[in-house]
Amino acid sequence: AGGLSRGRRKMQNASGSEKKSMTEDRMRYHMEMRDTEKKEMKAEREKERRPDMLLHSCCGPCSTAVIERLAERYRGAVYFYNPNITDPEEYGRRLEAQLQVIEKFNRGRDPEDAVRFVEGPYDPERFFDAVKGLESEPENGARCDVCFRLRLEKTAEAAENGQFDEFATTLSVSPHKKTERINAVGYELEKHTAPAFLDESFKKKDGFRRSVELSKEYGIYRQNYCGCVFSQRS
Repeated sequence: AGGLSRGRRKMQNASGSEKKSMTEDRMRYHMEMRDTEKKEMKAEREKERRPDMLLHSCCGPCSTAVIERLAERYRGAVYFYNPNITDPEEYGRRLEAQLQVIEKFNRGRDPEDAVRFVEGPYDPERFFDAVKGLESEPENGARCDVCFRLRLEKTAEAAENGQFDEFATTLSVSPHKKTERINAVGYELEKHTAPAFLDESFKKKDGFRRSVELSKEYGIYRQNYCGCVFSQRS
């Protein structure tokens, strides 16, 4: 009997109702300890949680290198909103290329790390209304600034509605587009939304070259003009 612990001796000497109460207390204690451990583990996971990014994609080819670059730093989704692609058939080709990029990138990845896809509304009439009076502007002129704003406004709105932490755009991967002009729009929009704007220039560190390499590797359609009927004739 001398080898029994104090707790076990107490349990042996207790009445039936006391034993039941002591057992319930011990079970409650262990459950509370388990709950505490779970909360601590959850808090630790939250610290390690990558921010959720909504990435506006102007097209599949441009998105390749950007998705690859951001995947280790963010979880998130590609947002395909491009009313500037005024020809419906061309829009369909570019949409298909975007879906192929995501499908190929996600192969072999953990489902929790998979890049999601969100398609915005296809409304070219909204683009035409926005650029009315700027039809004769040269490519990379004032019409493009309006187009940047149109697409980023919708992206910021979708990011807020979807409770994303940040939003960004693949537009800056192109050597034909000025990152400063794109970022100026993003800076203004983030003042009015909860998600922050990522002002990264994706053309840096050979971003454009990498997008060409990956596009060829994936075997996807690569367009030769920006999207609207005005850029097509330039």
